[in-house]
Amino acid sequence: MYATPVMKRLAALLISLCCAAPLGAHPHIFVDTGLDLKFDGAGRLVEVKVTWAYDEFYSLLIMEDRALDSDFDGVLTPKEQADLTGFDMQWTPGFNGDLVITQGGVDLSLSGPMKPTAVYKDARIITTHVRRVDPDQTAGVRIEVKPYDPTFYTAYDITLPVRIEGSDICGQRIEVPDLDTNLLLLRDQLNMLDVETTPEDADLPDIGGLLASTVVISCDIS
Repeated sequence: MYATPVMKRLAALLISLCCAAPLGAHPHIFVDTGLDLKFDGAGRLVEVKVTWAYDEFYSLLIMEDRALDSDFDGVLTPKEQADLTGFDMQWTPGFNGDLVITQGGVDLSLSGPMKPTAVYKDARIITTHVRRVDPDQTAGVRIEVKPYDPTFYTAYDITLPVRIEGSDICGQRIEVPDLDTNLLLLRDQLNMLDVETTPEDADLPDIGGLLASTVVISCDIS
């Protein structure tokens, strides 16, 4: 399975944590993530294109489950391509698409997924989709974009490009969490639980958010 150095380090830390505490949540799917953020002429965020590149093992499971690329040549037929496109866009009501965008501590409303694409390349499935943002929500100078799964079943790593389109006054940086500190904090909190209490019942912070990186968009509107 393909994994970046950050993923490998996080997996090692989680293994050690699982040995020390009754932690049930750990990633089963690893996704390299990219973001294209589109601004309008007034400098407001209006659209986010999300790229997900799934790890090789999960990609193999999807290909086998959907009976795709049965000749193992890595080339999909038009019918197979149509079947793969949008396979990960069947979202249940209320699902946020594992993407949270905030401004001033307030979550912005996002549309459902649009314009899905999918390719199968180098034994990995890579998909994209677009989320619309109400521009009236984004009249500020700092926006935080965090792709993550609260349950931490899926681990999103921002290793693909993060690009800004339509604005020359906005820049971006990636804030990486202190994994060691956050995992130790989580372990201490979990050790206080009895065997019949789940992290959800104890109202602990969501694991995915605690370990997720954040793209910070800053715009100079002076």
